[in-house]
Amino acid sequence: MKVGNSERFKAVPWRGCCHPVGQKQVRGRALLKCCELFCQMAGTARHDREMAIQSKRKLTTATDPIERLRLQCLARGSAGIKGLGRVFRIMDDNNNRTLDFKEFLKGLNDYAVVMEKEEAEELFRRFDKDGNGTIDFNEFLLTLRPPMSRARKEVIMQAFRKLDKTGDGVITIEDLREVYNAKHHPKYQNGEWTEEQVFRKFLDNFDSPYDKDGLVTPEEFMNYYAGVSASIDTDVYFIIMMRTAWKL
Repeated sequence: MKVGNSERFKAVPWRGCCHPVGQKQVRGRALLKCCELFCQMAGTARHDREMAIQSKRKLTTATDPIERLRLQCLARGSAGIKGLGRVFRIMDDNNNRTLDFKEFLKGLNDYAVVMEKEEAEELFRRFDKDGNGTIDFNEFLLTLRPPMSRARKEVIMQAFRKLDKTGDGVITIEDLREVYNAKHHPKYQNGEWTEEQVFRKFLDNFDSPYDKDGLVTPEEFMNYYAGVSASIDTDVYFIIMMRTAWKL
């Protein structure tokens, strides 16, 4: 099947939204933008399920400590690596963005990573390049993130800039209000969710389940889609998926 075949991409809100509300014969830019939001919420959940299944399967045969830790994070969904990063940041009391082995091991335990102490020691040594007993956890997380081509990174940042309407480098609920109309969401219409809850639910897709703050930085957005990217083989498919989903 060709990559661009419409059968492969069901969630195309401006041609026929995959969400039941979007399938109604209602016209108007606001509704189409809202349907785009629905598609993103459904799409991110679907990718997370696929990612978790693939990662757990690969984990049974992986032997490299970095790959095993990466797969354990991705088994929690596309925000799994970002979640580990937040655990490390909480422990970084003096904000020097480094960790000693005791802090590193506690962070892994707090995030419920299954790893023997000997394996954690080997992992730590591989990142403690100068042998001073500490690691830079920014460098650690960048290495842990699944590798992506420049083309994939560029299209991810195009999507981020589309959502960051204020241009302040963070996606917030206020930014989403400029892009989408949440009042067409069925849970808003039946009184189950407020407008803010609709937007928070969307932002939570990119957030760690252990620390949801309703803010998405470029790094967090990139980390999330690095997880999605890991389940997609070709650049062409990934780029078309991003352009279709975000109408870039």
